[in-house]
Amino acid sequence: MADGAAAVVKRWIGFTVFLALVALAVAAMMFRQEISDHVAGMNYDMTQRVSSLTADLELTDAGQRVFLATHPTVDGSQHFNEQCADVDHSEQGHVLGCYTSDRIHLFDVTDERVSGVVEITAAHELLHAVFHRLGEGDRSLLAARLRDVYEEIAPTHPQLHERMSVYEHLPDSAFANELHSVLGTEVRDLPEWLEQHYAQWFSNRAALVDDFETYLTVFNDLQSQVDALQTEMAALREDVEERKSTYVDAVEAFNADASAYTSRIERDDYRDDPERLQRDADALQQRRAAIDAELAALQADIDTYNALRDELEALGELSAELDEHLDSDLAPITTRPNE
Repeated sequence: MADGAAAVVKRWIGFTVFLALVALAVAAMMFRQEISDHVAGMNYDMTQRVSSLTADLELTDAGQRVFLATHPTVDGSQHFNEQCADVDHSEQGHVLGCYTSDRIHLFDVTDERVSGVVEITAAHELLHAVFHRLGEGDRSLLAARLRDVYEEIAPTHPQLHERMSVYEHLPDSAFANELHSVLGTEVRDLPEWLEQHYAQWFSNRAALVDDFETYLTVFNDLQSQVDALQTEMAALREDVEERKSTYVDAVEAFNADASAYTSRIERDDYRDDPERLQRDADALQQRRAAIDAELAALQADIDTYNALRDELEALGELSAELDEHLDSDLAPITTRPNE
């Protein structure tokens, strides 16, 4: 009897162990990506630069797990270009980051005037990694919903429409992949379901959008100043040209009348009418004063125009300087330490 009970217990234990192994196998299958990411992150030697960047991104545990699993690099040298050499460069602007072969590479931009661009780029590339980790069915479903959101908000977000226009040539899945990253980092107001989706990876997505808008404002303000200066200069140039033509005509007419006045004096035409002599002299003097005043006004406006031109050139130099900081092609050849 005792032997039978022991056998039952053994069979029960064996069955329980079998169920546990099956459960572990199922769990391993269900969470294999999470497990793989966790292991990959454990094998990643994080630099101080990446550690600081990770903190600035305010990632959730899931977001940090995926980010570290991609072994992110932050490099301000030509080595970055080698890492991202296979990236499609058809997108407008400079390549500041890439996600390739399940690795994130970021160009190190340190100019405080464009602060936040590395964080925005890192978040953008992280969302590519997230999209890549979705199952095919989940990606297809998400792609369709993202396209619906885009078509709904694009008419009231012209910048978003312009931003995404460079991706319109891509297949639907690739377009959705880019849209997934752009919406998550650049658009503030999104449907609640999409906010909840991004909340899986970012605990403070609004801060990312703040960084993006701050970064964008730098260049938008520069462009606004350039546009305003060019408009003012065009109006001033047109006004000066018109007045210059009128001034030249006035000078020619004055010179002709002054010459006629001199001839009348030489012919002694004013001998019997000294009052007329004085009137003609006074009239010529007033015209001369008006011409001199207009010349001074024209010169002042020309000086103003030249000052505006100098200001425009300074803005152009500033824009070029900022652009250089974002251009990895101009980076040093040697790898800059990113500790």
